[in-house]
Amino acid sequence: MPQQVVKQRSRGFICVNAHPEGCARNIENQIAHVSGRVYEEPPSGIKNVLVIGSSTGYGLASRIAAGWGLGCRTLGVFLEKPPSGRRTASAGYYNSVALHRAAERDGLWARSVNGDAYSDKVKAGVARILADSMGKVDLVIYSLASPKRTNPRTGITHSSSLKAIGSLYTGKTIDLSTAEVKTATVGAAAKEDIDETVAVMGGEDWRWWIEWLSAEELLAEGARTVAYTYYGPSLTWPIYRDGTIGAAKRHLKKTAEELSETMGRSVGGEAWLSVNKAVVTQASAAIPVVPLYMSLLFRVMKAAGIHEGCIEQMNRLLLDHIIAPGGPTLDDDGLIRLDDLEMRGDVQEEIARIWPSVDTESMRELADFEGFKRDFNNLFGFDVEGVNYGDPVETETYLESS
Repeated sequence: MPQQVVKQRSRGFICVNAHPEGCARNIENQIAHVSGRVYEEPPSGIKNVLVIGSSTGYGLASRIAAGWGLGCRTLGVFLEKPPSGRRTASAGYYNSVALHRAAERDGLWARSVNGDAYSDKVKAGVARILADSMGKVDLVIYSLASPKRTNPRTGITHSSSLKAIGSLYTGKTIDLSTAEVKTATVGAAAKEDIDETVAVMGGEDWRWWIEWLSAEELLAEGARTVAYTYYGPSLTWPIYRDGTIGAAKRHLKKTAEELSETMGRSVGGEAWLSVNKAVVTQASAAIPVVPLYMSLLFRVMKAAGIHEGCIEQMNRLLLDHIIAPGGPTLDDDGLIRLDDLEMRGDVQEEIARIWPSVDTESMRELADFEGFKRDFNNLFGFDVEGVNYGDPVETETYLESS
């Protein structure tokens, strides 16, 4: 097979290619974090795990933690681009190829469906795999992230937006291209913007997945489901918790409460929302204020020895909450709080102290922007330790059809 040297090509917060060897190394690093704890018989009755949105970030880490950490059989759902000629595949595609190869090597059962998870076609395909070869699902992890969603029942395509509610908002952020600290303004949302964002990022599709699995009798007795959200500090609330994204997250929380009731009646199960720590994703890199906040957060948490990435968070979610005796530890709002270290008083007080004085000149001293950029590059398989980016690599690697 022909090989090529793959150099990173980026436009601002968008990376337009991926490195297969770097992506594979990322997978191996995450597997190494949870290795040595594979159970011959998965604990707490969790044998079959469905991860909806499983190719990057928290979804990918969830699948690795369930597979290599708990010995579970995993089925992943995602929408990723395969390689085409000299064009590389998307990073999520290479991640999934590497995960499948590692699972085969290590004797773990893993299957994937590459398609639009919002569609009835993909839901039906997942149902067939479960019925034919995997079995009923014990845990459904919903980690889907997309800027658009086509509702299969109406045919309407909805688009999310990043806007403030009530009035426009201006705050400090980092220009990822120039590493300058600048001000950015986010416009005020109209009702249509809010409704569209809720239609994409709210809980409707999560509910439909659970209803579909229940109707097909593919939820195991005692089945559980968890979706992910983020709150963050008040510093980010005008464009996150109190913006259009926040409206969608409130809908997601309401959905979790409703699903707990229906699953409790049908299979004796539960549904939870996990509030996770801020990590670098292509989406978070595009949100004004957030990259600067995270650069400060990383510096403070690393100095305190409490910094976590996706795999550390998801391993903690499964071990300390999902399979813990008595179930997850919940806050007063019924939420799993994996952001407990991020929101610790001393951490947030230090960020609040630094925030007013951080600018382009002081940023490299006060913030860990280099760490933020390295995490961003790692998302696409670049800047990964141990990879020689001058060597040609095979880019035409493919997933087997499921």
